[in-house]
Amino acid sequence: MLSLDQQNELRERYRQTHPDWRPATEVFAGLVRQQLRPSARLLDMGCGRGGLVEQLGHPLGQMMGIDPDWLSLREHRLALPRAVALSGSLPFADLSFDVVFASWLLEHLVNPAHTFAAIGRVLKPGGAFVFITPNGRHPLALLNRGLGRLGRLQGYLVARFYGRAADDTFPTYYRANSEARLLELCQANGLILQTLYAIPDPTYLAFTPTLFRLACQFEAALPQARQLHLVGLAICA
Repeated sequence: MLSLDQQNELRERYRQTHPDWRPATEVFAGLVRQQLRPSARLLDMGCGRGGLVEQLGHPLGQMMGIDPDWLSLREHRLALPRAVALSGSLPFADLSFDVVFASWLLEHLVNPAHTFAAIGRVLKPGGAFVFITPNGRHPLALLNRGLGRLGRLQGYLVARFYGRAADDTFPTYYRANSEARLLELCQANGLILQTLYAIPDPTYLAFTPTLFRLACQFEAALPQARQLHLVGLAICA
């Protein structure tokens, strides 16, 4: 099993040979922090049990979390105002938030157009939507699509290799996971895709030192637009 600590150790090794590289999660967190103002109201879409919201130090009364999974919300590690809701039907008034962010959400959307319309509605003019998601053009996304069709096997493999409970493994569709599709969704819903990074990460299948070396070579051979993770910033017009 490849634990998160092992992945992070390999990422540090990769950073030593690629000094300009930062993990996608760091880039994502940096973009969210750049948008924070003392009075900003934030929405964490797909907040689960915690995550970036725990690291921001922003007033809890100015943040809100939504997730369709009631159990995850009940186990949230902060006293964060939160609600059971779907990203495509946000239970908030128009122009309610200055920042909306989503980590590892877009790949799970069956109809991303509904979600992007909801984001465009609840953001104030000039507000920001920041996201991190797998790149649907990366070969691992293609593999995950295939595993997703095998149902329970995907949950078993994730639990076996990454230590994540099968109940926390959700179907993936990758319907908002390319630059072209993101541009289309943003333009249709009053958002301007201002920044989009495609970021490599050779640690996901690096179960042995040999596999890690091969993964580094594989990522180096991929075109920039097909690197593993997408991190983006869209501004509400």
